[in-house]
Amino acid sequence: MKLKATAALAITVVLWASAFPAIKVGLDGYGVAGLSFARLAVASAVLLLAAPVLGVRRPRRADLPAIAGCGLAGMSAYQLLLNWGEVHVPAGTASLLVSVAPVFSALLAAAFLGERLTAAKLLGSAVALGGSALIATGGGLGYSGAAWAVLAAAAVQAVYHLGSKPLLRRYTGLEVACYAMWAGTLFLAPLAPDAVHAFATAPPEATLAVVFLGAFPSAAGFVAWGYAVARHSLTVATAALYLVPAVALAVAFAWLGERPTWVDLAGGALSVAGVVLINATVRRWAGQGNSRKIENPAQRRGPPARR
Repeated sequence: MKLKATAALAITVVLWASAFPAIKVGLDGYGVAGLSFARLAVASAVLLLAAPVLGVRRPRRADLPAIAGCGLAGMSAYQLLLNWGEVHVPAGTASLLVSVAPVFSALLAAAFLGERLTAAKLLGSAVALGGSALIATGGGLGYSGAAWAVLAAAAVQAVYHLGSKPLLRRYTGLEVACYAMWAGTLFLAPLAPDAVHAFATAPPEATLAVVFLGAFPSAAGFVAWGYAVARHSLTVATAALYLVPAVALAVAFAWLGERPTWVDLAGGALSVAGVVLINATVRRWAGQGNSRKIENPAQRRGPPARR
């Protein structure tokens, strides 16, 4: 059982890491608008077909506003901002910037949920954001603006995490991801004509990238993550996700020939170090018998930012 869970975790890391270079390929034929809608539409269709097999329940009507908010932030806005950013930012660099989403989650949880903001969390946040700022200011004007857009994508992922916390008391992380995916697709429905037009003119590799993004990182990745965290400790699952930027850099080099700069690598190292510090603090605090301790990762752990 553990072997299957470890394999699912490895699959999750590879799928979410490969999403960043696949976005670059999809953008070449679909543009920001077309890619954003098409990816979510493919993912929604796959998850809708798989929902009965996966045991996804219908959400309660009272939860629909919260689900809509999660879909708008974590799916619609995230896709638009990340895709826009990757027009100028290399795929591997984008993965490094998105990896700081836990920093924004910690800050929002302190501001709106009253969660304790320790000195270690503050230090981790400062280190991670400092690394991100180093990356964002390391290029020209167009590069910097796009890098800040990718950072904004990480921030809206934090909004998604904040909004999903009440839902995770009643639904599994996979169910919340499905609901948010379907809602996010509806919000981007006005962009459907862009996707249809692009489909008629895009090169085959761009269309294949779109199908891959929707069916695998956005759909299969969530399923694999849900399976893994239900059988692994939260510590192991979170630690595995630190590999996503490194794998993304490797895939981007092999697929696209991208070579990160030393500034990108230095900033990325700082960002990941800061996130590690924050997550280590959260786990230590939860392990000391705090009343907000996470009882069941499968129920309380929603999908993280890398996809």
